[in-house]
Amino acid sequence: MKSTCPNRPFASGMALVMLLATMPLGAFAQNAANLQDAPAADAAAKNPYAGQRAAIDAGRALFAADCAGCHGASAQGNGNVPALTTARVKQAPAGALFWFITHGSINNGMPAWSALPDIQRWQLVAYLQSSEAGAATVGAAQAAAPTAGDWPAPMPPFTDFRYEAPGKTRKITPADLPVPFATPSAGNAPQVVARPADAWPKAPPGFKVELFATGLHNPRLIRTAPNGDVFVAETHAGQLRILRGSTPDGHVKEMHVFATGLNEPFGIAFYPAGPNPQWIYVGNTDEVVRIPYRNGDVQARGKPEHIADLPHSHGGHSTRDVRFSLDGKRMYVSVGSASNVDDPDTTPGEKHRANILVFRPDGSDEQVFASGIRNPVGLAVDPKSGELWCSTNERDGLGDNLVPDYITHVQEGGFYGWPWWYIGAHQDPRHAGKHPELASKAIVPDVLLNPHNASLQLTFYDGEQFPADYRGDIFAAEHGSWNRSARVGYEVIRVPRHGGSRASGEYQDFLTGFVLPNGQAWGRPVGVTVAADGSLLVSDDGGQVVWRVSHAAR
Repeated sequence: MKSTCPNRPFASGMALVMLLATMPLGAFAQNAANLQDAPAADAAAKNPYAGQRAAIDAGRALFAADCAGCHGASAQGNGNVPALTTARVKQAPAGALFWFITHGSINNGMPAWSALPDIQRWQLVAYLQSSEAGAATVGAAQAAAPTAGDWPAPMPPFTDFRYEAPGKTRKITPADLPVPFATPSAGNAPQVVARPADAWPKAPPGFKVELFATGLHNPRLIRTAPNGDVFVAETHAGQLRILRGSTPDGHVKEMHVFATGLNEPFGIAFYPAGPNPQWIYVGNTDEVVRIPYRNGDVQARGKPEHIADLPHSHGGHSTRDVRFSLDGKRMYVSVGSASNVDDPDTTPGEKHRANILVFRPDGSDEQVFASGIRNPVGLAVDPKSGELWCSTNERDGLGDNLVPDYITHVQEGGFYGWPWWYIGAHQDPRHAGKHPELASKAIVPDVLLNPHNASLQLTFYDGEQFPADYRGDIFAAEHGSWNRSARVGYEVIRVPRHGGSRASGEYQDFLTGFVLPNGQAWGRPVGVTVAADGSLLVSDDGGQVVWRVSHAAR
């Protein structure tokens, strides 16, 4: 998860409350590992201002002034910041909320706020647990939006949304990295607004962008089936949706709900490889399941079958992607960390997390394929070489320009640094002196992206519609920052491979324009897939839509 909000000290303290949004109600006094040993006596404390009109009003004002930048004007959450309007927060013991605001989570970059007067901490608890939390209007969010003049120009080779432009090439190297804390760690969560009538994604010359599908429910990872149907994981809705066909004007012809009742589904894989798969594998947050499938099915033939348990907890990164080796003998599963920089040596909840796991297709023979990868959200297998690649969200809390997210081929048995090291032998100061023997083993990834880009799904372009020099290149969705003072990401990028099997370190902006000049975001790319006709489809969970990018010459 992300960390702090500079210049708004209490907002960074409030960010720790996001842990509570995903905790079961009974865990506050019982789950010491996840909740940092909140004493039962503290959890049992009653809010002396609960339900009082003056306290709720004061709490609302505090939240609007100091917390909305991270948690959204209506406490709805943004991207990696969970909502604070859930029943779990509203029904939690008031003393537990107060205790976490007071003590913080230092390892995750969220400081303690014991210096804040008790009455203000209780007022915030009163507001969060009232029926009024979540009632802020979009107009209020827009009124509070920052202006472009608030941000200094970025220091090259780093950038931000103001300088993103289709076709612009970028390259970041380890030598470009600043020292930790060169800038404060920001909390600048997007307040997603409706797309203005004159706003549209921008692509390089020769490409056309169309609104392919609308009315989706949190569309996340998106993959194309062998028969050309496009499957979308609607994660928060717990379901998979099918997009079938396209009209002459570039819109989807049919939409069907394929399966429901899933637990935060994300990864989708068809098995076995080839034109006639028999199963769809789904990466739920806590397990891999498979569903019987034949080409053309628009509804699941049967109930999901459990294949493998996955590490999970109430909190941390929930996405689990699933891919198969070209020979079909190995199943790769990505599992993100449960925290920002918690030490796995002392945090049992991090066991087998921040890893890419590998199984047999039946779920047996679980092993760690690669480790130290904080959140390998997207997986892809090179259709020619068979090498596994991943798209990674690196850690936060070290400043605007640390630590770069990355895209890389993944070495079996490789260690990529988290949490002790990053981008080779750069030690995280929050773990100073730990594991010096791992410094030389930390692998430098192939392509360093702007820090806090939130790089999600990636895919190899294997279509024939785009120009020939795009064949075999990588496209990746950059969901966008909230741990940076000026937004970055909110785009789709291209990683050119120049006809080879590896990347040379540079990447290009490809699809941009999802952020308005005042910094408000109206779209957030999540997934990318190549459609049967060779166009590129992009899911956008900010606008709840799927975009289609085609090459105009075709």
